[in-house]
Amino acid sequence: MDSKTLRYIIKRILLAIVTLWAVITVTFFVMHAVPGGPFVREKAISAEAQAALEAKYGLDKPLFEQYTTYLTDALHGDFGPSIKQRGRQVTDVIADGMRTSAKIGIIALLIATVFGILFGSIAALRRNTIFDRIIMVMTTAFVSMPSFIMGSLLLILFAVTLRWLPANGAAKNGLVLPIITLSLYPMSYITRLTRSSMLDVLGQDYIRTAKAKGVSERNIILKHALKNSLIPVITYFGPELAYIVTGSLVVEQIFAVPGIGRYFVNSITGRDYTLIMGTTIVLATLIVVMNLVSDILYKVVDPRINLE
Repeated sequence: MDSKTLRYIIKRILLAIVTLWAVITVTFFVMHAVPGGPFVREKAISAEAQAALEAKYGLDKPLFEQYTTYLTDALHGDFGPSIKQRGRQVTDVIADGMRTSAKIGIIALLIATVFGILFGSIAALRRNTIFDRIIMVMTTAFVSMPSFIMGSLLLILFAVTLRWLPANGAAKNGLVLPIITLSLYPMSYITRLTRSSMLDVLGQDYIRTAKAKGVSERNIILKHALKNSLIPVITYFGPELAYIVTGSLVVEQIFAVPGIGRYFVNSITGRDYTLIMGTTIVLATLIVVMNLVSDILYKVVDPRINLE
């Protein structure tokens, strides 16, 4: 690794730290600025009991003191106890939810990437044929449809009408529909991105030179066209993860998946401040790290790229 690349990575890591601090700060103060509190909905709770609960979780202290205390604890990996799920630490709640959410996200990410590159390559190599037209029509439809609409349609079709798959994500084979829902949009976007990129690469002079030298079509496609056309696809890795992470919050609610999205939505409706903060930090960290990794992968795929 050369010095320029190392300097770039260090700069990005420092920027990532600042970004995470900004996310924590904004989320913390906006969350506390909303009227009400986590114990407002408690049934038959007296003012003394509410004050005791606020003192127990440190909510009676000045806001800035709460902020500095939370920031210090978060730096040590301590997100505190969940306010609503009594007796459980936020890290334990997030760990439980992430087991399912990570499984869904990783599988959806792999499906979207592999099939997106495959369909995009087929569409580019069979340009203006029936295969190209079918792929473009399907991807346009999937790109235009939000995940909550796609999930609802798949739920009605395969779980209610055909009864091929369960509607509950906690049941056996219950993760199939959520995975398909999360993978369709990024797969379609990658398909279109790969197609346009490969068509551009196939028109370059070095491709014509390789053909003139007698290089086989297979080597031209795999070693030259496909490799160079993947650079724009790699740039989409960060946003792709962001879509899958944020999309899973809605999709997990639709299919009743016991993942981190379900906990996050419940924490918002229940004003579980510590769980909201902990989940936000984890999701923001995932997105920031994936964007950093995608930038580094540019250099791996094409060493000519100057990250500076």
